[in-house]
Amino acid sequence: MQSGDANFDVPHHGKFLVTVNPTSMSAAEQGPATSPLASPSVPRRPSSAATSNAEPNAKVVVRFRATGNAPILKQNFYKITASQKFQTVISFLKKELHYKQQQSLFLYVNAAFAPAPDEIVGNLHKCFATDGNLIINYSTTAAWG
Repeated sequence: MQSGDANFDVPHHGKFLVTVNPTSMSAAEQGPATSPLASPSVPRRPSSAATSNAEPNAKVVVRFRATGNAPILKQNFYKITASQKFQTVISFLKKELHYKQQQSLFLYVNAAFAPAPDEIVGNLHKCFATDGNLIINYSTTAAWG
């Protein structure tokens, strides 16, 4: 994903004023192309629309918490489209912290586990939200799990 392609609402003085939407994705980020001739014996993962019961533009609140020696964000709360993959959260946080994409950054949900980059944010929020927020702890070194 290219920098600046995150689909987050950036709050300003407690109100969400700016929305940054993805402009384009490479073929690698979109995943494999589907073919009508694909083998029927291979199970496929449901699409993000099928796994998210919410409306397509539904937003969830993500709260970032620094752990260990990780730099602290000035703004901790952001909104993200529920249908986005967790990779979007990783890329967005690296951009906010001015990290290069190849630098290590470890993200955990509720200080318990590191979700897969292809996990849908809306599903994580539905299962693990605390007080309506999906809490993402981040660290420069492995901290949990």
